[in-house]
Amino acid sequence: MNHPHLFNLADSPATVVEGGSLRGAHEQNFPVLKGQNGSVYLIRLDVGGVREPHWHPTAWELNYVISGKVKWTILGTHPDGSYHRDTFDAGQGDLVFAPQGFFHYFENLSETEPLDVLVIFNSSTQEPNDDIGIVGTFNSMPREVLAACFGVPAAAFDQIPREIKPVVITRRHK
Repeated sequence: MNHPHLFNLADSPATVVEGGSLRGAHEQNFPVLKGQNGSVYLIRLDVGGVREPHWHPTAWELNYVISGKVKWTILGTHPDGSYHRDTFDAGQGDLVFAPQGFFHYFENLSETEPLDVLVIFNSSTQEPNDDIGIVGTFNSMPREVLAACFGVPAAAFDQIPREIKPVVITRRHK
């Protein structure tokens, strides 16, 4: 029997990419969420997996570590006008909050086990429609502007791909 308030997240179709996978319940596939400002994602990062550095202009997120070890970095402005970067490790049973508009990412710390994180947003938008990732950000800027901001020649950015697209999940390359 089909119940409008029940969604089988674990059996929903996964987006599988290099570095892991993503499953989500949002207003497009779980109609009861329409207009509720809520969505949930199950992110699995394989060994070496990284969640693309990004921020959400219209949502905060709560991240519950189901299994594994994770390294987090969160960067944001504070009332005193300064930037604060918080980097820390979390593990099974920990809850991590990323405020709306704060730049953040996480990565799997284990060399042998996957990482599973349940992510809850106060937005019904489907991933990655509320993400502004570092890849798209860099690639939307002229190389001369990046060079001026970083104080290096524009040629320093020649190896960065120019495609503007969300990465969402990837893998560390050695």
